[in-house]
Amino acid sequence: MTSSSPPNPPPATPSSLTETLTLILSNTTNNPTTSSISQFIPYLTPTIIYSIIQSKTLKSHPQILLHFFNFSLIHAPSFSIGSPTTLPSFFTLLQTLFAHNKYSDAKTLLVNFIAADTRHLLLRRILHPARDMPRHSKALYDTAIGAYVQTGNPSFAMIVFRRMKRLRICPKLITCNTLINSLVKHSSSHSLLYSRQVVNDAIKLGVVPNVNMFNIIVNGYCLENKFSEARGLIHKMRDFDCVPDNVTYNTLLNALCKKGRLGEVREVLLEMKGYGLFPNRNTYNTLIHGYCMRKGCLNEATRVLELMTESNYLPDVWTYNTLISGLCDEGDVDEAVRVFGKMEKLKLLPDVVTYNTLIDGCFKWKDGSEAVKILDLMSERGVDRNEVTYNILVKWYCKEGDMDKASQTVEHMEGSGFVPDSVTYNTLINGYCKAGDLREALKIMRDMIGRGLKMDTFTVNTVLHTLCVEKKLDEAYRLLQDCKNRGYIIDEVSYGTLIVAYFKNGNADDVLKLWDEMKEREIVPSIVTYNSIIGGLCKSGKTDQAIMKLNELLENGLSPDETTYNTVILGYCWEGDVEKAFQFHNDMVKNDFKPDIYTCNILLHGLCSKGLVEKAFTLFNTWVSNGKNVDAVTYNTLVSCLCKVGRFEDAMGLVTEMKKKNLGPDKYTYNAVLGVLTDGGKHQEAEDLMSKMIEWGDVFDDANVLGVKEEIDASSGAYSENIDKLCSEGKYRDAMRVFVEVSEMGMAVKKSTCINLMCALVKREISRSNVV
Repeated sequence: MTSSSPPNPPPATPSSLTETLTLILSNTTNNPTTSSISQFIPYLTPTIIYSIIQSKTLKSHPQILLHFFNFSLIHAPSFSIGSPTTLPSFFTLLQTLFAHNKYSDAKTLLVNFIAADTRHLLLRRILHPARDMPRHSKALYDTAIGAYVQTGNPSFAMIVFRRMKRLRICPKLITCNTLINSLVKHSSSHSLLYSRQVVNDAIKLGVVPNVNMFNIIVNGYCLENKFSEARGLIHKMRDFDCVPDNVTYNTLLNALCKKGRLGEVREVLLEMKGYGLFPNRNTYNTLIHGYCMRKGCLNEATRVLELMTESNYLPDVWTYNTLISGLCDEGDVDEAVRVFGKMEKLKLLPDVVTYNTLIDGCFKWKDGSEAVKILDLMSERGVDRNEVTYNILVKWYCKEGDMDKASQTVEHMEGSGFVPDSVTYNTLINGYCKAGDLREALKIMRDMIGRGLKMDTFTVNTVLHTLCVEKKLDEAYRLLQDCKNRGYIIDEVSYGTLIVAYFKNGNADDVLKLWDEMKEREIVPSIVTYNSIIGGLCKSGKTDQAIMKLNELLENGLSPDETTYNTVILGYCWEGDVEKAFQFHNDMVKNDFKPDIYTCNILLHGLCSKGLVEKAFTLFNTWVSNGKNVDAVTYNTLVSCLCKVGRFEDAMGLVTEMKKKNLGPDKYTYNAVLGVLTDGGKHQEAEDLMSKMIEWGDVFDDANVLGVKEEIDASSGAYSENIDKLCSEGKYRDAMRVFVEVSEMGMAVKKSTCINLMCALVKREISRSNVV
């Protein structure tokens, strides 16, 4: 009987069916075809399959058995990978494959089974073999460890290794190294501990370690920044007749360079030379990269390049690209261009990375024209642009606000066969938002989503901010929800942006709903976000709720800062409850809160707004006597308060003190005096005070502060002439109205006009007083 003539009908008994199928398979020179055994499919039970797999006749045909097993997995109705009924055939087939050194096929079989084994049946059977199954071989344990590592399950591989340890089975060296390497790279707090256990146990079981094994552990120490342990292990390697090689030291040097520990780098280099090892090309490239990453260490990088050449190692393109990148990062683009020229002299052809680095550096530190020259040179040299080149151009055009050029660059990018990626779209969206073109930004965003690309968190937050600035809060909230539903990463900045906007719009209740939503998503607010909601609640007159958020902040283990405390103090003052403000201040001082100048000014303003002048003065004097700083705001708060209650002598004393400390007077000081003059009161004292201020003269020199200039434009000059004319005509009220209008428009008037107006107002008040 041959594979081309299967029996018809199929044999009636299981034993005859097994014999028939075994005969068909044994007479198959190649892989069994579907046509040869297809009519037997309904009868292929796990038991029949197992009988065929363990057939002595087929033991010498592992490849045929493997294909029959895979055929059964696909077609047999009750035979599937990952199923417990499949395990007897599975383990028997593995033993046959191992017996014929078919380790690759065996590993593939194991990997496929593990991928489907959601209940970890295989692991259980490896740890606790069934009595009716063949005894597990060393090859099975070794291969299973490799398979579990390959499928990303180093913890299960470790369990199999421990089984070998209990059975005193010595694993292969490559098995140990594979497991150790997987554990080292696995993000677990116990990875390094387990790796060391594997090394120690393997040596006890008879494994002879090699340099590669120790290099893996050295790398593990470096990944966890345990450099002293790494160096200690390097010294112990010789106890096991293992001599550290360049890979050992390059691994350590690379890690030290990344952390900027350049002093230790020099020590390791000397140690290498002491052991007769000399840096190779990889060592030099590692050092140059490390020095270039460290700010201010470019001279050392250049020195290493010189040493590299002296040691007869010619720098390659990667070496020069690293140095050029470091120079551009430091802003030394001219030197980067010189190095670029040196590359060409050495017949090293700069690649697209070289040009991209220089283009980006020119945009950052020089100007666009220099970048365009490099771009043109790139084309002349026949180096094609890539996605990074176009994204660099788009980035800088967006930063310059030239969105037309940015858009044209994207069109050119697509015309050159490149598809804009997430970087391109995110850059464009940010650019249009900063340019104030929200409509175009949203259009690009929709196009991006339509192409299946994701916005990054920064871009999402930028669009949210722009929508909030334009007071499109409903649209901003819808975007937030849409991004959340699409699986975008939404962070506290996203919610914080909306929280601030809602408060500005007077939607305190919506803020609290948003806050609860943020907490439900387990987004932990930072102190900045807490300060936003505490400040918003205080401004909304809900200081008690703000205190609740402060308590919540403390419960979450965060530390309030000066802004937090000052905000609550200000909240109580806004509500007119100065007593509570002081009580809160005193309680917080007991908790190590250190009041600053803003705290003083808030409390001073609170006292003055309640007319508690003496208490305000007491606070001021106490603050100054304790050697703490005050500013113009502090003085202006008191000057304004004193002017309102007619205490001009005290006000004059403070103004004089301001002058001595170079803190003013400024426009706010003058406003306080002008307010008194226009509202009436002690006119002679006010005139004396104003005269003294005018006498100083130099207080008018700060045009940005006072809004007065001697040389001004034509429009402002016309306003100044109008005010002067109205004053000369005795129309003081009209003159004052024009002055206020000019100030509100942010325009300046002549210094002489401002003085004329103040003198005129003084004269008006005096004349009114005389009439009375």
